[in-house]
Amino acid sequence: MAHWNSAVGAPQLARLLGSQHTGAAARAHGDGPSGVPGARRVPAYRSLADGLRLLVLEGRIPVATRLPAERELAAALSVSRTTVAAAFEALRTDGFLESRRGSGSWTAVPAGNPLPTRGLEPLPPDTESSMIDLGCAALPAPEPHLTHAFQEALAELPPYAHTHGDYPAGLPVLRQALADRYTARGVPTMPQQIMVTTGAMGAVAALARLLTPRRERIAVEHPSYANVLQLLRETGTRLVPVPMTEGLAGWDLTAWRETLREAAPRMAYVVADFHNPTGALAGTEQRRALVAAARSAGTVLVADETMADLPLDEDFEPPAPMASFDPGGSTVITVGSVSKSVWAGLRIGWVRAAPDVIRGLTAARAYADLGSPVLEQLAVTALMTGEGWERAVTERRVRARENRDALVAALRRHVPDWEFTVPRGGLTLWVRTGGLSGSRIAEAGERLGVRVPSGPRFGVDGAFEGYVRLPFTIADPVAREAASRLAAAADLVRSGAPTEFDAPRSYVA
Repeated sequence: MAHWNSAVGAPQLARLLGSQHTGAAARAHGDGPSGVPGARRVPAYRSLADGLRLLVLEGRIPVATRLPAERELAAALSVSRTTVAAAFEALRTDGFLESRRGSGSWTAVPAGNPLPTRGLEPLPPDTESSMIDLGCAALPAPEPHLTHAFQEALAELPPYAHTHGDYPAGLPVLRQALADRYTARGVPTMPQQIMVTTGAMGAVAALARLLTPRRERIAVEHPSYANVLQLLRETGTRLVPVPMTEGLAGWDLTAWRETLREAAPRMAYVVADFHNPTGALAGTEQRRALVAAARSAGTVLVADETMADLPLDEDFEPPAPMASFDPGGSTVITVGSVSKSVWAGLRIGWVRAAPDVIRGLTAARAYADLGSPVLEQLAVTALMTGEGWERAVTERRVRARENRDALVAALRRHVPDWEFTVPRGGLTLWVRTGGLSGSRIAEAGERLGVRVPSGPRFGVDGAFEGYVRLPFTIADPVAREAASRLAAAADLVRSGAPTEFDAPRSYVA
C-alpha cells in the first residue's frame, strides 16, 4: 500500500507514551502495573515494549514510522539505554519493529497478518433474518416525510422531463437550496459554489481525482471512515495518517501541525462533526487552528459534514462550520449528503467550494457519472425548502438517541470490560474490546449471528486491532441480543477457540 513514511521524535514519543490509557510509560519507570506498592512489577523493558506496541496497534504511531535512536529515547524517558535496547529487541522478536544497520528502526506489524484493506462488500439482500447487522451506520427512512418529498418531486418533474435530463453541476433549484442552507449557518454561499454529487463518496472521489494525482499525499485522521480510506487507496494516493487524541477530544493539533509542515500533503480529509468511527467532535477553536495550519502549509482541507445534522444531546451548541474560517474559499472544501440525516437510499450529496473548483469538478464529471438523478434531486429540494427536512431530521435524532442509550446500557451489562466514551451525536460508538482482537471478535460474531466491522478497517496498515465500531442502528430488545452475542464472541476469542468463518463481510458505511 502507498503511504507516507514518517518519523517520530523522542520528545513526541515520550509524550505519546505518557498519555496512554494503560499507563505503560509509568510502568516503564518501574512502578507496579497498578501503581500500588507490592503489586507485581513488570520489567521496565517489557512495559516500554508493550507501550510502543499499543501505540502501533491503536494507530497513534503509523506503521513504517522511524523511531528515534536508542540514546535519544532513553534520555527523553529518563531510563537506561539498556532498557530501550531490550524493548526494541522484544518488539523486533514480536514483529512490531524492523531495523537495518545504519538506517535505524521503524514500526511494523507482524508478518503473516493480512492488512484489512478489503472486505467492504455489501451484505447480501437475502441474508437470514437471524443475523444482526452492525456494519452499516444508517437508519431506515423517516416516514412519511420521505414519501411526501417524492410525491412533491413527481409533481415538479414534467418540465424537467422535456429536457435531456443531464445537469452535471446539479439542478439549479437544489443548488440554490443548498447555498441558502450554508448562508443560514453563517457561511455566505452562492449557487455557483455548489455541485450536487452521487452521495458524499461521489464528492470525495471527484475531489481526489481533481486535486491529487497518483502518488500524491493525502492526510487522514487515524482512525478514519473506512470507505473513504479504501477509495483513496484505490486511487493510488499516499495516505498520511494523523492520530486522534484520547477519548472524544477531537484532533491532536500538535500532530496535525507537524504532519502538514513535514509531509506537505496536497489534500487532507477530516470529519469534524461526530467523526466516523469515533464520534469525536472538534471544537470551534480546534477548527480555526486546523484551517490556519492547512492554509500555511498549502493543504486543501476536505471537511465531511455528513454527520453534522445529528447532535443527540438536548443542550448541544454546534461549533462553527469549518468553511466559516476560510472566507476566501482557498483552503476549505465542504462535503455533505443526506445519507445519514435522512436516508442512505437517497444517493444525493454535494460539494461546496470556490467557483473555480466547482467548474473544474463539473468539467471532469463528463468522464465520470454525468450527473445525479433528477427525481432524487427534486425530492431533496422539496425536503429542504419545506418543513419536511426539519421534521425528518428531528425524527432521526430521536431514534438515534434512543438507540444509542439502549446500546450503551446493553454493552455495560454484557461486556463491562469493554471501554468507550459516549458521543454527543452521530451514529457510531468506537469500542476498545478489553484487550482482545477486534478482528477475531468480528469473525466469532459472524458465527454467532452478529456482524461488526473490526477496528483495522478504519486504520492504515493494521492499526486499531483492539477495537470494533458499533452503530446506533438497533433498539431494544435487539440491542441487548447483539451485546449478548458479542459477549459470547469475546468468550470464544478469550478461550482460544477457532473463529474462522467463510462468509461475506458486512458493509461498512
